[in-house]
Amino acid sequence: MTEVIYDGTYEGWLTAIFEVYEFKLSDIVFAKNETSGTLLFATSHLVVTDISKAKRVLDGLKLRLSAEGFSNMYKAFLSELPDIEETMFQFVQHVFANTKNVEEDFSNNAVWYLRKAIRLTRKEAHRMEAFVRFKLTKDQLYYAIIEPDCDVLPLIESHFKNRYADQRWLIYDAKRKYGIYYDLENVATIELQFNMKVTSSKYLNEICDEQEEFFQNLWRRYFSSVTIESRKNMKLHIQHMPKRYWKNLIEKIPNVN
Repeated sequence: MTEVIYDGTYEGWLTAIFEVYEFKLSDIVFAKNETSGTLLFATSHLVVTDISKAKRVLDGLKLRLSAEGFSNMYKAFLSELPDIEETMFQFVQHVFANTKNVEEDFSNNAVWYLRKAIRLTRKEAHRMEAFVRFKLTKDQLYYAIIEPDCDVLPLIESHFKNRYADQRWLIYDAKRKYGIYYDLENVATIELQFNMKVTSSKYLNEICDEQEEFFQNLWRRYFSSVTIESRKNMKLHIQHMPKRYWKNLIEKIPNVN
């Protein structure tokens, strides 16, 4: 067994694919840097991300996949499902071993698993576009904290750039410890340590605009007022807005006093 260790990026994984073919590695298991060395009796192959190698793999896939199928590879990678790197590698092998497009070859297990991963990532990205709740700081920065199941920040940045083009904002993924920041011109990826005590009135007073608490409570009252008790269906509500998102939704946090 060969443990292929890469840096956790999509470009790193593509480089790893190139080197698997280049060095004729077999019985592959992928590992990110921080989780390497966990397999006993496995030989290790350390991958250094090489954009030229990654591009050669992408160019090969682009020739054999539809435009949608090509972009879906990245969405599958962002799903972070267990063994997704191995499944994607199996799919790549299937693609390169055939002269015809294999995207609809559902007799292949990798095709089925990739379809599942793609649906999951798309669904999570759509939810994040709906569930992001911004708060305003004293320096007029709108920030939001999310903890999605998939790594969807790369997929939702264009949505928020287009929708909130006239204000500075930061969306921070607390699960993956990085965020995307818009400065009125460009979106940049940043890494930072973020204070997660978002429900603390002391915290709000320290960093938030003086009107932020008022507007948060106003939003909660509006949300409560439009709720028709006789029509409330909690099962359906939780289906569309799972409880794991609630701690970052203003309308689900009690009034700050």
